[in-house]
Amino acid sequence: MRRSAEGRWWRRWRGGGAGRPLLRGPAQVMFLADARTGAVFCLALATADWRYTAYALGGAALGTGTARLLRVAPGRVESGLEGFNACLLALCLAVFLGAGRPSTMLLATAGCVVTAVATAAVVRLLRVWQLPPLTLPYCLLATAVTVAAPAFRRIRPYDGSLAALPRAASGATALSPADLGRAFFRNVSQVFFLDEWYAGALLLAGLFLAGRTAGLMACAGSATGILTAWTLGAPAARIADGTLGCNAVLVAVALCGVFLAAAPVTAGYALLGAATATTVTPAVAHLLAPSGGHPFTWPFVLTTLGFLAAARSFPRLTGPAPAADEAPPPPAGAPAPAA
Repeated sequence: MRRSAEGRWWRRWRGGGAGRPLLRGPAQVMFLADARTGAVFCLALATADWRYTAYALGGAALGTGTARLLRVAPGRVESGLEGFNACLLALCLAVFLGAGRPSTMLLATAGCVVTAVATAAVVRLLRVWQLPPLTLPYCLLATAVTVAAPAFRRIRPYDGSLAALPRAASGATALSPADLGRAFFRNVSQVFFLDEWYAGALLLAGLFLAGRTAGLMACAGSATGILTAWTLGAPAARIADGTLGCNAVLVAVALCGVFLAAAPVTAGYALLGAATATTVTPAVAHLLAPSGGHPFTWPFVLTTLGFLAAARSFPRLTGPAPAADEAPPPPAGAPAPAA
């Protein structure tokens, strides 16, 4: 009897039980509902610190579990859409507040539960404009925690202030081949707050595992971020660390093949968005300088929402809209109108 119950559990996991929605949480950070990609992403996190994988999966489990408990639409829960913002928040807290501290674990637990509420609120608010929530719930909570953390000794027990005034860029701008290689992969790894270039290579492998379009657009977004930052004269060290180009990767993947159909024209539109996000990143960092200057994924959220809203005005991107005086076709099976 026990063996039979264990067998049913394993079959449920393989067929989409508790395991697949859990792994889809990390994958949905890159807009992919693929459990295999989620598993590769978790492996990439483990190459930096196994605790990061624990926080990411724990956050996804808490966000998904809270949504399931509150009876959010099953489609959103099963596809991982209720887990990825909580996954990012838990990982963010582990990286910036210390993964081994009990206060970080407690704060991450509470924050991931609140993320489910924030996600529901953002989904409902943006539904008016038919826009996706993206990582906006995570950005709101991560910013709130970062701003509030210095006021609580048990959350941030370190001396010294995080506040810093924006300063002019300094340092060499010439990029060596080694800088280019590090920047290319770190632009991907920094989406998950990782400095290791090989983690970025693993994340790219996970993207290609899910689909060629996602992998190619991530590569193109990373290259666009590097080119844009170099053209504008960003210091080579800042380009090489990946913090300027990570939002460009997210924008490129989102605008070609996810929220807009994959096509040459949308690829160009997506890369324009990637360049825009790269430019917006220092602006957001300067605005948040009093709390440490972490832009999180705000540049991605602001750029993508703006470009998606604008795309509806461009039939080349979204298809022709019906004329104002053109009546919609009757539904199938409806009686013909009387003459």
